Amino acid sequence: MKQAMAQNQITGQVKDQKGKAVNAATVTLKSGDGKIIAFTRSNENGAYQLKLPAAQTTGFSIEVSSLGYKREVQSLSDQNKGYDFVLSESTIALPTVVINNRPRLRLDGDTLNYKLSDFSNPQDRVLGDVLKKMPGIEVANDGKISYNGKNISNFYIDGDNLLDDKYNIATKSIPKEAVDKVQVIQNDQPIKMLRNKTNSDDVALNITIKNEAKLRLMGQASLGAGLPNRFDENINGMMFNKKYKGINYLKGNNIGNDPAREITAHNFSDLNERLNNNKPGALLSTGAAGVPDLPQNRYLFNRAALLNVNNLFNLKKEVQLKTNLYYLIDRQQRDYDKFTEYYLPSGNVSFTEKQNNTARPDQLRAQASLNINRENSYLDNTFISNYKPTKYQVGLTTNGIPFGQQLQQRAFDISNEFSYLNTLKNGHIYNLYSYLSYSNQPEKLQVNSGLNEEQFNNGIPYSGLIQQSNTPAYFSNSYLSFKKVSSGIIQTYKTGFSFQDQQLNSELQTIQQNSQVQPAAIDAVNDLQWKRSNLYAEGLYEFETKNEKLKASLNVPLSYQYIHYQDPGYALDRKMNRFFVNPGLRLKYQTGIENYLQLSYTLKNELGTMDDVYRGAILRNYRSLYTNNAPLSEQKNNTAALSFTYRKAITLFFFNLQASYSNINLNTISSSILTNNLQERIVLPYENNINAYNLAGNVSKYWFELRTTFSMGLTWSKTRSNQFQNNELLPYNAINNGIKAGFQSKISSTTNFNYAVNYNVMESKSTLNKEESIKYKQLRQLAELSFMPVKDLFLNLSAEHLYTKQSGQDRLSYIFSDLSARYKVNKINTDFEFGISNLGNIKTYRTVYLSGNAFTSGTYQIPGRIAMFKAALTF
Repeated sequence: MKQAMAQNQITGQVKDQKGKAVNAATVTLKSGDGKIIAFTRSNENGAYQLKLPAAQTTGFSIEVSSLGYKREVQSLSDQNKGYDFVLSESTIALPTVVINNRPRLRLDGDTLNYKLSDFSNPQDRVLGDVLKKMPGIEVANDGKISYNGKNISNFYIDGDNLLDDKYNIATKSIPKEAVDKVQVIQNDQPIKMLRNKTNSDDVALNITIKNEAKLRLMGQASLGAGLPNRFDENINGMMFNKKYKGINYLKGNNIGNDPAREITAHNFSDLNERLNNNKPGALLSTGAAGVPDLPQNRYLFNRAALLNVNNLFNLKKEVQLKTNLYYLIDRQQRDYDKFTEYYLPSGNVSFTEKQNNTARPDQLRAQASLNINRENSYLDNTFISNYKPTKYQVGLTTNGIPFGQQLQQRAFDISNEFSYLNTLKNGHIYNLYSYLSYSNQPEKLQVNSGLNEEQFNNGIPYSGLIQQSNTPAYFSNSYLSFKKVSSGIIQTYKTGFSFQDQQLNSELQTIQQNSQVQPAAIDAVNDLQWKRSNLYAEGLYEFETKNEKLKASLNVPLSYQYIHYQDPGYALDRKMNRFFVNPGLRLKYQTGIENYLQLSYTLKNELGTMDDVYRGAILRNYRSLYTNNAPLSEQKNNTAALSFTYRKAITLFFFNLQASYSNINLNTISSSILTNNLQERIVLPYENNINAYNLAGNVSKYWFELRTTFSMGLTWSKTRSNQFQNNELLPYNAINNGIKAGFQSKISSTTNFNYAVNYNVMESKSTLNKEESIKYKQLRQLAELSFMPVKDLFLNLSAEHLYTKQSGQDRLSYIFSDLSARYKVNKINTDFEFGISNLGNIKTYRTVYLSGNAFTSGTYQIPGRIAMFKAALTF
């Protein structure tokens, strides 16, 4: 190799012990006191070029590191020669497990590689079918993926983030034949210039596509029809190559498969916490009883269609343009009977409700992102527009009184997020950030009955109520941060300003029997103006020992908040300012090659929102009237957590244990006056404490001899809280115990059997009540047998058992079963399938639910037996 020294530049090459070039190794030039002077990465040939400063370089050193290799350092003694490095494998790099007919894993540094074909079966169709079989990976009912007890933060396809956190689109669409490996990336850092410069506990999943699948357009077109009056249609196309990645489809059905589940944003709560926006949510509802605790396709009556377009273009090296657009239209029908009872020392309160509910939850969302991700700079700009009109038409009977309801909601929001990072000459990093958003949510609820005339119309009979509300909101947040990168402690300093401007406009009106509309007889008008200004600064200090066994980070955010809210109609004009310090500490200790112990503590001070201070009453639903009579709520939350994570990849064994405690101190409490016809809630000033204890553990193991993945989990939680109901303070203890277990077994090359069981016990008791606590128990079992009696013929039989026992109530027990047969005609790449769901033709389902001192029993009308024939052409 030529070793040349140009002006102010040094070159060299990075290889492993076998002489193979090491790509993307980090090469860092450091001064004698450990400061980073310059850095770069080796290219695909292992070569690197490093710029030198014009100043004296005495005492400087060159450091090279790469995932899976030991760190190497050489002193910079002669600027006129090249510096080559030979890296030896790190002790945390495990060899490939190569055992005939057994699954193989390879651990390369922080990346664990699963070979998809080792866990798939002929009966599997898409990526999601195989993911749930992999030891250490858990897929929840809503599609959310976690690895060894930790939710994934990013989902990549060949290293590209096409879908953000809406990865159900991929797991339900990408054919298993197109996937080579599933990679679990621990300590994931998607921004290249921050790798090895900041501590990360994030876990990501990367799906690698087979080379032959990258060369063509893939997709499927299917047509399905069935009885009674059922359809299921789908056409999709996808491509994954170096320049372009896309998943695009159009689908529709009325068999209970809700396409909205595919566009679920799994990390939405994390995004809201990061933005710290507190955008107003929907205020009004029809008082629906929720949904039964069944898989959605067993209870949903729908007629839905979804157009979903996702495209990512690699315009040039390290520059990407991404567009995501979907349009959902839906019509959902829900018919149910509900009984609710509140257990109170002064006497129980109960009411009945029967609804025939028709909902039309439509949604149109568009997103465009530009991303430039380079070794020394980063830029990302994301624009999002979202419109979500929803209509409800409800026929309702409560306590024997029939009436109708109509609810219209038109939520709209638009936002733009910008982030730019660059590197200074001294190697330090700065970040410019800006976020802007506007949202609007007009709502109108009409109740076509003169309920509770004493409260709403001075005791005079009337015909109905109209509740209107709107919450326009503007938010901006901008900051500048500076990261000082050096050996020992990495320091990050941030300062910024956010501004929130919101309004709450609402009015409750009565419809008189002569059809005239006039204000209700109570104070039920709001014209609230709300402004919050937040000036903040933050210091983050990250430390890592040289042997990488101990990592620590201390975060010290400082915040000065000024809030001003006013409503002239109630002579309300309040101002408040607070200064908060919200420290957070996190420690991670590597107890072994693949195991670590983690400890964290956070203190979080928060002020309430506009929802805490409005004075005019709002009819949230036909029987719930909310208002406030307290100062703005102030909350202090102390949270401590301890976890232990163990993994032995070579034997496919995974284990994690987590414990946490939180104490929330509030200066307000909700007080409710409950009657059989109405719930009136008001927020009052009161010293209020909530304590929560949580313990959870999970274990997953692949048994090679049985070709079976076993898993088990335990959960325990206890919450102590207070409620004010009917002028009585009721302290409550709620305890929840749960155990889950299951296995997924490959009995033979043609037969598979899966089983899962989940048992939960919930207990609730008031410390003032001498009576026995209320207990709720539920057992869920699921068994599935799939086999191939002859080549290309796949049979599947599944059964689900649900058993529920509530104190003082009859036992509930249901068994659902399904049967399907699929034949694959390889010559025309077409599958023909016939299936029957709900073989027992169960059309009514009853469920019970316990929350605090409230017991709810719901009886739902569900689809009975459905028979479907479907043809699917794969291309």
